[in-house]
Amino acid sequence: MTTRRGFLIALGAGVLAVPRGSLAEQASKVARIGFLSYGSRQSSLDSGRYNAFMQGMRELGYVEGTNFILEARFADGKAERVAALAADLVRLKVDLIVATGTAVYRALQHATTTVPVVITVSFDPVGDGWAASLARPGGNMTGLALGAADLGPKLLELLKATVPKMSRVAVLSNPGNASHPQRVMRIMRLLKQKSKAQP
Repeated sequence: MTTRRGFLIALGAGVLAVPRGSLAEQASKVARIGFLSYGSRQSSLDSGRYNAFMQGMRELGYVEGTNFILEARFADGKAERVAALAADLVRLKVDLIVATGTAVYRALQHATTTVPVVITVSFDPVGDGWAASLARPGGNMTGLALGAADLGPKLLELLKATVPKMSRVAVLSNPGNASHPQRVMRIMRLLKQKSKAQP
């Protein structure tokens, strides 16, 4: 897992690497940046994501109210609010949107194909459909990948080695998160492939 400082640098670099409407190209004007979180304002503060983003921007020379305006929106954990908040930011013609939460990524994918979207973290951006590939995401979405798409089967292998007589495993996931069932199915497919490959 990355450190908070690493997160700051990577997210700031991701924001500045967005080619269209990037802050670097708009140094002479005040940029309007959207920040859309699935959680509440308080949860964004408690997790450190909001503060890390703001600090990263400051370290890169961007000061809120001076050379950028932040349009922050929070869904308060209510999936039914996400699409309207995404549409609101697109309507405001923000230069880019920093997004947190799978439901937010999905809503933004439907709300715009032109406003650059920086994803704060994704388990599997290619598998979830946010990017064509990690090297060349394509489209208007970019950001950080957790890089653990194959970690589930490996953890199960370690668990089986530790508890050889294990016959059942329970998986806890959030049914409201559209990517969780996909992840579980991906893990199951990988496990079946590995078991068929073994003699």
